Amino acid sequence: MIKSTIEADCTGQFSPLFLDYIQQNENLKPFYHLFPSLSNFKKIIEARSFDNRRRTILTSTLQSQYEGFEISEQTKHNLDSLNDSSTFTVTTGHQLNLFTGPLYFIYKIVSTINLATKLKQAYPSYNFVPVYWMASEDHDFEEINHFYLDGKNYSWSTGQKGAVGEFELDQGIRQLLKEAAFAPEFFKRAYLEQKTLAGAVRHYVNHLFGDKGIVVVDANAKEFKTLFKSVIKDDVVNNTAKGFVDSQSKKLEQLGYNTQIFPREINFFYLDKSLRERIEKVGDAYIVLGTELSFSESEILDLIDQSPEKFSPNVVMRPLYQEYILPNIAYLGGPAEVAYWLQLKPVFEYYETPLPAIMPRNFVMIVDTVAHRKMQSLKLEDRDIFMDYELWKKDYVTQHARQDISLVAEKEELSKILEQVGKKAQVADPTLQPSAMAAQQRVVKILDQFARKLRKAEERHLDKSLTRMRELKKILFPEGSPQERKLNFLSFYLEDPQFIEKLYAHLDPLDFDFIVLRKDAI
Repeated sequence: MIKSTIEADCTGQFSPLFLDYIQQNENLKPFYHLFPSLSNFKKIIEARSFDNRRRTILTSTLQSQYEGFEISEQTKHNLDSLNDSSTFTVTTGHQLNLFTGPLYFIYKIVSTINLATKLKQAYPSYNFVPVYWMASEDHDFEEINHFYLDGKNYSWSTGQKGAVGEFELDQGIRQLLKEAAFAPEFFKRAYLEQKTLAGAVRHYVNHLFGDKGIVVVDANAKEFKTLFKSVIKDDVVNNTAKGFVDSQSKKLEQLGYNTQIFPREINFFYLDKSLRERIEKVGDAYIVLGTELSFSESEILDLIDQSPEKFSPNVVMRPLYQEYILPNIAYLGGPAEVAYWLQLKPVFEYYETPLPAIMPRNFVMIVDTVAHRKMQSLKLEDRDIFMDYELWKKDYVTQHARQDISLVAEKEELSKILEQVGKKAQVADPTLQPSAMAAQQRVVKILDQFARKLRKAEERHLDKSLTRMRELKKILFPEGSPQERKLNFLSFYLEDPQFIEKLYAHLDPLDFDFIVLRKDAI
């Protein structure tokens, strides 16, 4: 692949908050820990404490989760190394999308693996384990029940409810596999041999990234939540996080930034088989919305002690939960993720937990052979493909028209003539001056109308080029979305099984520019 990079703001998809963050805006320094430069990781590592008890629970729980899975030697080594006090994790998280979902899932994990590699090279006395945190407790199935390939959406229909990681791989998934007969064998094995969606995702992530030592964490485990009991109790009873996040959000809004998350009084769901519903306090009772479940304060505190696995953190508490169970020093996410972590610093401080380095994952555009040829025919630079089509068309037609379609010279000449007419009218009869001015305005309007007709005529003449650009936009921005947020990686992997392997050479987690890769140079 041939690589080029573009300043991130040219894509139009990043918020000002994200841009200011990566540019180390002074106003935002109170909202994060340390800027994620290679040199700053030394300070982050030295400040990250993680006791042996938590390491023991982490490794034993992960080994239990991996029981029955074929794993690479590198992943096995990384699992074992988590018992070592000199081992730290770098983490990314994502939903359990079908067949990996959109391309940026792949970019997230490649970025995370590359960061672990870079840190090991810079600090060889430490170990760094790349982690994929499965969002197995999410319950929004509509967000993950499909993937997009070659202009078609493939989806899984099922009536199951609750945490998606526990969804059983039923007849609906078998029907999907029949429709997606092109799927590589490892996907078929994942969905046919595993019992749950979480198991299938662990299987295919291990297949795609196991040789790089990726460790998959399913946080929906009693052992992990036992470590988090004190926080669960505090949030349920005292609603501590809401005050801190609301205060932090106001500070960000005063600086002109939009906030991404909105805390509730209680930031935990009640989790059970086929159920993940909010907990609210009504009077003296703690109720589970949409159910008959109701608890007194003593009852819900006892339940947290006995069954902490029944409490599922929402987006406000999930980052803190992650840092409670992992010796983590970096989190890589998308623009919205980076932004909402900045709302959480006082929550981390209150619970005496260090913030990791908050980092954007790599953002990538793959330009295939067809798209590259269209770019060459239009003499487009990589930056140009991110331009709004209508703005580009206006500029392109103006530059390539066979004549001056704005009629600037003609308007100037007529303006001079009408100015002379106006002067004569002023001498002959001052009351004619308004009529002269009105005539000038009518003539300008007529010329503007004719200029628009000329532009339309030139657009028809340049239709072949304009069509190329529209087709290029459809390739790189399918259905108006950036390629990485719509296409599935199979668009490239089916043609080249080395597609992911080749990405490692081009994605740099410490380079925050947008990456454009030319596939025709592979």
